[in-house]
Amino acid sequence: MESVVATSAVLGGVVGLILALTGAGGAILAVPLLLFVLHLGMAEAGPIALLAVGVSAALGAVIGLRAGIVRYRAAALMAVAGTICSPLGLWLAHRLPNRPLTLLFAGVLAFVSLRMLRQASAPALQAAAPSGPPQPCQLDSGSGRFIWTAACTRALAASGIGAGFLSGLLGVGGGFVIVPALKRATNAPMHAIVATSLAVITLVSASGVISTALAGRMNWHVGLPFAFGALGGMLLGRVFSSRVSGPRLQQGFAVVAGLVSFGMVAKALFGGA
Repeated sequence: MESVVATSAVLGGVVGLILALTGAGGAILAVPLLLFVLHLGMAEAGPIALLAVGVSAALGAVIGLRAGIVRYRAAALMAVAGTICSPLGLWLAHRLPNRPLTLLFAGVLAFVSLRMLRQASAPALQAAAPSGPPQPCQLDSGSGRFIWTAACTRALAASGIGAGFLSGLLGVGGGFVIVPALKRATNAPMHAIVATSLAVITLVSASGVISTALAGRMNWHVGLPFAFGALGGMLLGRVFSSRVSGPRLQQGFAVVAGLVSFGMVAKALFGGA
């Protein structure tokens, strides 16, 4: 048991470090680590990963709130929509066989890998890309808050629903959904988008963890050391993030994530998953 606790804490530290260095989407490697190293099933690994992601995201959300860059009304709307759909994802996760659930996760991981690779490989091209129609959520130049419209409400609620469902189904925080959605739907600066995303992830993850705990399906012996390890890794990563983060690091993470996705496919198809 002690070796499992120590291994879980180390794995959590790796996840927290990756999250701090790569930003939103980095914690998606939490589930594969639990699958390959601790040999957990998808339905058991998902809530543990969600606990670690939520604890790590809470740290960033608190820092963002203190800095006044979290758009908390938008975060609350997205979190409510996500919280409603998260139990549906959890319900489905415990009824799907392990093999298709693993393949689905591998597909999501491959998608995140490809998108991060494109973003890291062509940042200048993205910056120079022609702008489309105005985003539905516009910041008021005076107050710095969103001007709420029906289109803005729909866009934010839809992204919250997607993030909540995936968090319950696969144990992912949903940052790879929320950040691009906020970039498309709002004209908020990137630092505010990331901080708001972390606030949403914290709230949605909490709902999934609470639902799992109430159902008696949370493996606390693995989950708690994994979560505390992730928090420690997050704090350590923040010290070095300004020195080592950048396109090359994101490219490296994208390659690793892509290889892990192939490994999950192989595990599901040939490993008796």
